[in-house]
Amino acid sequence: MTKEFEQMTDSIIQSHNFAKSKYQMSSTIAGAIVAKGVEMVINSKQQRLQILKEIYWEIQKGDIEILMGPSGSGKTTLLSILAGLLTPTAGNVYLLGEEITTMSRTELARFRRHHIGFIFQDFNLFPALTAIENVEAALNVKGIRGKLARKEAQALLEQVGLADKTKQLPRDLSGGQKQRVAIARALTGHPQVIMADEPTAALDSHSGHLVMELLRGLAKEQGCTVLIVTHDPRILDLADRVAYMEDGVLKY
Repeated sequence: MTKEFEQMTDSIIQSHNFAKSKYQMSSTIAGAIVAKGVEMVINSKQQRLQILKEIYWEIQKGDIEILMGPSGSGKTTLLSILAGLLTPTAGNVYLLGEEITTMSRTELARFRRHHIGFIFQDFNLFPALTAIENVEAALNVKGIRGKLARKEAQALLEQVGLADKTKQLPRDLSGGQKQRVAIARALTGHPQVIMADEPTAALDSHSGHLVMELLRGLAKEQGCTVLIVTHDPRILDLADRVAYMEDGVLKY
C-alpha cells in the first residue's frame, strides 16, 4: 500500500467522524451483519498464512457501509465469509440475527436466496439474455415466475432508469447500464442485505458515482443494509460509515 493511499484514506475516514466508539459490539445480536472473532487461515506445506485476524464488526440495519483497503488486504475474503460463501477458520457470523456459521450448505443457499442480493464488479450478466430476462432469471430462482416475474422485472428496471433498455442484450449496454441491470437483479425479492464487491471497478468516475447514488437511494427506500467492498475513494461520500482493512486487520 502506498503512503499516499494510506494518507488519503485516513483523511477521508476522519472527515466522516467515524469514531471507534460507534463500533462497540453490543451484547445481543442487534446488527444486520455481525462478525465475532472471525479468522481465516490457509495452511500449506511451506507456510501458514493468516488472511483475517480476529475480526469484530457490527453493521446496523439500514446502514450503507464501505470497507476499504488495497488489493490483498483480505477485504474480499471477509465479504465472502460474511455472505456465507466461505467458512471461517474461527469465529461466528450473524446475518439478520441468524448465525450462518452453523448452517448447512443447503440452509445457507436458501438463506442467501431469500435475504441477500449480490453485485459484482464484472456485472455477471447472462450474455444471451436481455436486460429484463436477466432480472427475471433472478426472480425465477427465488420462486417468482411467469407474468408476475415479468411485471416485477419491468418495475425494477424502471426504478434504475432502464425502462427503454429492457430488450437490449448486455453487449448493447454501456458499463453503467450493465451495472444498473445488476442492481435491479440484486434487488429482486426485496433482500434485507446487499453485498457488493468492487461495484465501480469497471466504470469511469462519473458513471461509478451515479450508479452508487442510485444504489444508495433504492437501498434506503427499501430499508436494505448495504456492504460495499472497494478501493475506490470516489464513492466514500455515499456511505454512512467507512471501515478500513490492512493486512487482515480491520480498522475503524
